[in-house]
Amino acid sequence: MQARSLNDCLNADAALARLTDHAWHLLKLQRIIDATLPTALARASRIANYRLGIVFIHADNAAIAAKLRQLAPSLGDALRSSGGEITEIRVKVQAREGQETVEKRQVVAQLGSRTKQGLTSLSHTLPEDSPLRLSLERLLKAQ
Repeated sequence: MQARSLNDCLNADAALARLTDHAWHLLKLQRIIDATLPTALARASRIANYRLGIVFIHADNAAIAAKLRQLAPSLGDALRSSGGEITEIRVKVQAREGQETVEKRQVVAQLGSRTKQGLTSLSHTLPEDSPLRLSLERLLKAQ
């Protein structure tokens, strides 16, 4: 008895064969998206599904999703040029599982002496309970 290849096993069952074909189709669409998009966008987005002419794309965050929506017409053209029947592209924000959030480093800009002097003068002209005065005083203390 000879061992069967994985491909033979997958194609032996009709349901698995359809699933395999769908997976290959999604992979083909992902490769087209990767080639079309700038690298940073391609890394932060992925093909989620294709159904009845609609391509579903998941984006890591809202900014990436907004940019993908802007690029949807050119993405559609690229996907259609490969022979696909694409009628719509839907983008949804869906962070990857286990994705770490990137903490932004706070950088405090150093103010020049004239700027400090001007802000100090301004804060002294404001009422003591003014939110702007309190904010200016916090800013000046951080310097």
